[in-house]
Amino acid sequence: MKTPSALPLYAVVEAEIASSIGDGTLAVGKQLPTEDELIQRFSVSRTTIRKAIENLSSRGLVEIRRGTGTFVAQPKIIQEMTELTGFVEDMDALGFIATARVIDHAIVAADEDVARNLALNVGTLVMRIRRVRLASGVALSLDETYLPRGLGEKIVSHDLAAEPIFKLLEQRYDTPLIEAEYKLEAASANDDVAMALAVDVGSPIFLIERTSYTVDNQPIDYEKLHYRGDLIRFRTRLARRKPADN
Repeated sequence: MKTPSALPLYAVVEAEIASSIGDGTLAVGKQLPTEDELIQRFSVSRTTIRKAIENLSSRGLVEIRRGTGTFVAQPKIIQEMTELTGFVEDMDALGFIATARVIDHAIVAADEDVARNLALNVGTLVMRIRRVRLASGVALSLDETYLPRGLGEKIVSHDLAAEPIFKLLEQRYDTPLIEAEYKLEAASANDDVAMALAVDVGSPIFLIERTSYTVDNQPIDYEKLHYRGDLIRFRTRLARRKPADN
């Protein structure tokens, strides 16, 4: 097996299996090939295969069942909702490798939702960016991001498969993100979402609408985030409001 010199063999095997899990070739619950079959396929040692499988197990991508085999696991991702963070920051904190696949970007006319959340007139031209976000090779969310046109045209000049939009806004375009408003609801996957996330149409998803604000309470980034309902759980902690004095 040919491999980049910078990567050990077990990491290459691990990445290829993770990719097969991510694109659905190895579906949740499916048994992986045996050690002997993987040794033959990748032309590596048993030690290399075992190291790759151990790493996949520690990442929560596979489950090792003693005496039975190794199976693709149901990922268990619990994301805190206590501060404004981007996908890459969230996944880094959880020990997952965050990647993105850009579907497209286009200048579109703002509909009522987009216009209201970006404080624009309906019909104003804005930049729409659509990306699939992956956690350690598993498609987790389909993100639709809307930005004011001028800023959006600058953002899409970068490699958005590698550079997070939040980071670009703050570090390249002097646009600090101060706070955000979240709206979360249960929804079902339409055709576009189902195709992007490799799930059946009608599958349960979380739909998050997030509007991020910069200085002077100016909305700068509006997103519709479609998360797979079977792969993630959101968690927050709330303080009790102090009772009013009678």
